[in-house]
Formats: sequence, structure tokens, C-alpha cells
Amino acid sequence: MSAAPVSVSPKDAAALRDRALGALLGAFIGDALALGPHWYYDLDELRARYGPWITDYTAPMPDHYHAGMKAGESSQAGVLLRLTLESLADCGGYDEADFCRRLDEDFFRQLDGSPMQGPGGYTSQSIREAWRKRVQQGLPWGQVAGNADTTEAAERTLAIAVRYALDPAALADAVTRNTVLTQSDGTVVAMTVAFGAVLGMLVEGHAFDATISARLMARVKSGVLPFHSVTRANLQAPGAGSTEAPRAGRFPSPDALLTQSSIARAAHDLDVRIEPAWKVSLVYGMPCAVYHQFPAAYYLAARFADDFESAVLHAVNGGGQNLARAMLTGALVGAQVGLAGIPRRFVDGLEDHAALLALAARVAEGVGSRVR
Repeated sequence: MSAAPVSVSPKDAAALRDRALGALLGAFIGDALALGPHWYYDLDELRARYGPWITDYTAPMPDHYHAGMKAGESSQAGVLLRLTLESLADCGGYDEADFCRRLDEDFFRQLDGSPMQGPGGYTSQSIREAWRKRVQQGLPWGQVAGNADTTEAAERTLAIAVRYALDPAALADAVTRNTVLTQSDGTVVAMTVAFGAVLGMLVEGHAFDATISARLMARVKSGVLPFHSVTRANLQAPGAGSTEAPRAGRFPSPDALLTQSSIARAAHDLDVRIEPAWKVSLVYGMPCAVYHQFPAAYYLAARFADDFESAVLHAVNGGGQNLARAMLTGALVGAQVGLAGIPRRFVDGLEDHAALLALAARVAEGVGSRVR
């Protein structure tokens, strides 16, 4: 796959790089902020252990998930995001063979197939299934994905979305191919690609507002994004004789691209308020599935488009699967405010932040360059 490099002015290139860095560091920060208070579904217990409002990095309790880790460290989601970034940086783009080699040689060797083990203190369902099929059963890549309905793939493919933000066709292709390595459910894959497409638009410099779905659908109509759509503008009925030829690899519905505008409207509508905003976890649901996590992250990203701190802290303080919520929110809002808009204490408190910044910078420099 190849595409012509995108020409941007030095000023625009600097802003683009800042947004790319903001998205990547925002994801690492959101992940680490939720490491301590991760997976408390009893909000009274969460408040009793961590106080009425979590404002910074905290260590996990000794009897809870990620026990023994330190404040500011990355969960396994952050570890996998870093692995993805390393592959992107070293290869100049998404190289599936290199990514899979890193999983085989560097990552899977640290697992034993059990949940409460592995880098980051916990191994997710989809990664455990991939490990069992790949390591124990010896199946080849392409046959190890499971049907977990989580955001696990989105948490690593957000790096791919940032890298290909200016080439949405390459973004959709690479995110799809990487997602299906570990997750096989078609709806999960479609929603993961949609999240990547949204993140890419924010890195481009588009606003997260009520028009975002129309802009995404314009890319569907042009054939850039792999979703079916036979309607006209604003989802009006298709014209007489309108057809859409079936194409392999297309998702059967564009609905994963339509949620964002509705949520943005709600976030900006004074008659539709979630107060305080952390209760978005109660509105959309506290569990791990994509249909709980993506809407909550979209809401916080639209409501706090220029306020990274409020966005990620409301994500964290909502409890439940707050790590995925904060990681995805951190990427979306980080892309909008840029690295310059992220409070310095969050960067400085992140474990190994200098190395992560340097790695993110290598990938950010490639945004807009020729696709490999």
C-alpha cells in the first residue's frame, strides 16, 4: 500500500505533531491514572479507598488488581500500546509481520495464560485467548482471535490511527488488520475501526462536534472508509435506482460512525446534562464492553474538548472499567488539546515518561509521510 506524502506548512506540521503527541501521551496518561483505582464497581468502596476525588497517579491496593505496581506505571494496555509504537517507529509504519514477531518473542513469553499475571499485573481475555491458541496450540497468526467484546484492540491500534491520521484509507486497513489478530467479532472490529477513524480526524485538526459523523460519512461515500451506506446526506432515503455494489471487507452498517454526532449534541445541549460528568459511567455502563466504553469516552471528549484534566479525571472517577475509559478519553482529548494542553504534572508523573515521549515523537514525525 502506498500513498503520496501530504504537504503541510511548517506551522501546520508543528500543530499536527503536537496533536499526535497529545493523543499518544494522553492515552498513556489515562491508562496510568486509572491503574490504582481500576475495576471498582462499588463506588462507595472506591471513594473509601481513594477519597472523594482522584486527582493524580495512585498505587493499587495490595488486595486488588495490579497489586504491587507503583503509581504512574502502565497497565498491560499501556505495555501493548508501547509495543505497537515501537513497531511503528522502527518500521516506519504498520508492518504486521514485525508486530506479530514482537508479540511472539517479547510479549507472549512473559505470560502464562492466567488473568492476574503478566506485564501490567493483569492480562485481558482476548490476549489470554490469543496466547493459548498461539503458544499452547501452535496455531498461526490469523487463527488465534477470540470473540471478546472489549476495547483491547482499540487501546493499541490508537497508535496506528495516529500514525495514519492523514491517510484514512490506510488507517482503516491497518487498524482492521491489527484488530482481527486478537478480536473476531464483526461489531467489535467495526466499532474499533470507527474509533480509530474519529481519532485520526481529531489529529488532523477536525472538531469533535455534531458534524463529525457527516464528515466520516463523506469518507464512506468516497470509498475511503470501509462501511456500507446507501442513504443520501443526513441519512435521507436513497434516490431511485441507487445501489451499492457489495465489496469484500466492508462493514455491513455505518452505525459505528453515527454515534459520535449524537453524543456530541448531547454533550453540548444544556437540556441534556450528566452531572457530575463522571456519572457518564452510570449512563453508558461501567463494564468492559465496547458498547459501554466508546460512548462514555466520546461524551467526555466532546464535553471537555479543551480541558484534558477534567476529561481524564471524570473518566477515572467513574469507577468500573475506568482504565479503558480514561485511556480512550485521554487519546481523544489529547488529540484536541495537543501535548501543550496536557498538564505537565501528568507527563512528569508518568513512569519512563522521557522514553515514551521520545518514542511518541518518532511516530508523530511520520504522520503525513509516505505510507509503507
